Amino acid sequence: QVQLVESGGGSVQAGGSLRLSCVASGYTDHCYYMSWYRQSTGKEREFVSHITRDGAITYSYSAKGRFTISQDNAKNMVYLQMNNLKPEDTAMYHCNCLGFWGQGTQVTVSS
Repeated sequence: QVQLVESGGGSVQAGGSLRLSCVASGYTDHCYYMSWYRQSTGKEREFVSHITRDGAITYSYSAKGRFTISQDNAKNMVYLQMNNLKPEDTAMYHCNCLGFWGQGTQVTVSS
């Protein structure tokens, strides 16, 4: 199993920034890539970004140009730097590895 704990969420005004963190423990050697997803109230979970252990990165259309994913393999951590936040970015942000999910960290962006 893999345990994931997210942190770094909060409330910001539009245009602000937040940096989310996710620390993984357990069978992390099997986490070839780590992903960030988000879920807004009443909506389905949405892919945001992922990064492979080798550093290959993919972003969703909404995240591209504003969000930056990075990792520290030695610490089993993945980060999501979010800049120029918009109210539509308001959601619970979850880290994912191999189908395991963290509890999430709430991001609220006010206009």
